[in-house]
Amino acid sequence: MASPQPRSDQASLVERARRVLPGGGLGNFPPDIVIRSGRGARVWDVDGNEYVDYLLGSGPMLVGHAHPEVLEAVSRQLPNGTTFFATNEPSIVLAEEIVAATPCADKVRFVSSGSEATLYAMRLARAHRRREKILKFEGGYHGMSDYALQSLAPKRPGNFPQAVPDSAGIPRRVSDEMLIAPFNDADLAVSLIREHADDLAGVIVEPFQRLLPPEPGFLEALREVTTELGIVLIFDEVVTGFRFGYSSAQGRYGVTPDLCSLGKTIGGGFPLAAVAGRDEIMAHFDAGAVAPDAFTVQIGTLSGNPVAAVAGLATLEILRRPGAYQTLFATGERLMRGLESALANAGVQGRVVGDPCLFDVVFTTERVKDYRGVLRGDAKRLERFNAVLRAKGILKGSSKYYISLAHGDAEVEQTLAAYEAAAAAVAG
Repeated sequence: MASPQPRSDQASLVERARRVLPGGGLGNFPPDIVIRSGRGARVWDVDGNEYVDYLLGSGPMLVGHAHPEVLEAVSRQLPNGTTFFATNEPSIVLAEEIVAATPCADKVRFVSSGSEATLYAMRLARAHRRREKILKFEGGYHGMSDYALQSLAPKRPGNFPQAVPDSAGIPRRVSDEMLIAPFNDADLAVSLIREHADDLAGVIVEPFQRLLPPEPGFLEALREVTTELGIVLIFDEVVTGFRFGYSSAQGRYGVTPDLCSLGKTIGGGFPLAAVAGRDEIMAHFDAGAVAPDAFTVQIGTLSGNPVAAVAGLATLEILRRPGAYQTLFATGERLMRGLESALANAGVQGRVVGDPCLFDVVFTTERVKDYRGVLRGDAKRLERFNAVLRAKGILKGSSKYYISLAHGDAEVEQTLAAYEAAAAAVAG
């Protein structure tokens, strides 16, 4: 009689996680995989399985895992202390770099997560305008605050501009403070903004929503109407910041908001995010610059800690080098065209949607320009497609590929072969 096979380290850890973690994981990613290490564009699970990584920690590892220059910067800082709850030189230098690079930024306030950054950006808009309502776009992701979790992923989308809460535990009255518009419909968005102008503090938008590029003129229309009416325009650039170019999406698209949120890339893999914007709005963070009832309180134990700041500075130094973004976009372009080719070869109908640094396939025949277009895609087919990719050593999120500077020819070739296998598996 054959002896039983020993349990894998991963199976044992997954079982232990179920006993102490809700859902058996961290709430971010399916809990059936436990990652041990990462280097460059690859990660390894605790059983030693190797993957080409397009998850990238949900985006921050834009220069790859364990980049030696980032590690060196962090190792130099560690003996000098990890956090002080006080201003430190690396945070000042990083703020200077963000201001120099980001069109809307006169001042920067650091926080520790993208959720905080978008929450404070909305709060600043309310303080500045002395109004309470915020307009966001259906399908737009702005973190985990009660205000952000409105019409992010409604299974049954409501009528515009009514907000639909995405989570239990959110007070009903919060939904009343949020207005919802369809992404990429400039006429309807402008109409709603005009209709509610007397109550609106701000408009928050991902300039590139999840996978969806802005239609020509869409961002420009938002900028024009909010400028005319004195409403604060917020770009959520937690994902696109320093990914779409060194001046972020606002520089690439040539539309400058009043405020932006930044995260992921600027921390180099450590907890760090920021709100950046015009002097007169950022002044609400300064008790000495505004009236007492206009002061916006913001305190965070780890905000601007020097370890994250030096990691971010090292990452930005790498991105500033000639050819960095050309390399990033060329890699993504090869992958996007390869994915399209694999689908066509297998006779599978699907749309590759997004940008070379951020894309995925939506299994649909229609043009995808907003959340409802994505929702009409075949989610089950995408799930099967991704499962085959995982089996072929490709790790990605449920609906997004993040591309890094570390993805090279070997990773691209492995991925293209996996695309062919996955397309064949879901054909028919």
